Amino acid sequence: MSDIYRSYTPAEKRKRAWLVLRGVKQAAADAVDPTIERQIDRIDAAAAERGRMEAQALYRQNEKAKAELATAKAAERAARGKDRAAARDARKEAERRARATAQAIRRAGL
Repeated sequence: MSDIYRSYTPAEKRKRAWLVLRGVKQAAADAVDPTIERQIDRIDAAAAERGRMEAQALYRQNEKAKAELATAKAAERAARGKDRAAARDARKEAERRARATAQAIRRAGL
């Protein structure tokens, strides 16, 4: 399995599957067309670039959520009285966002 994160569009998935099937049939007949491999490579390269950009965006969001959580925790510790309840709610919301971004990274397999 590759360690490169690729993000395929639905159309790319269909096209790639069709090309792979066609390549398998041609390989069985011992008459492989090299354009099939080039098309698959182009699709993989586009998906890898898209995946790289999506992974960077996810990591940026995760870092931002962690920073917001640290700020919210500090604000909660410093708050007194009625402000403390609002700070607690803000901290809980920051924790929810941090968990959501971490979960999105895990779901993407990064």
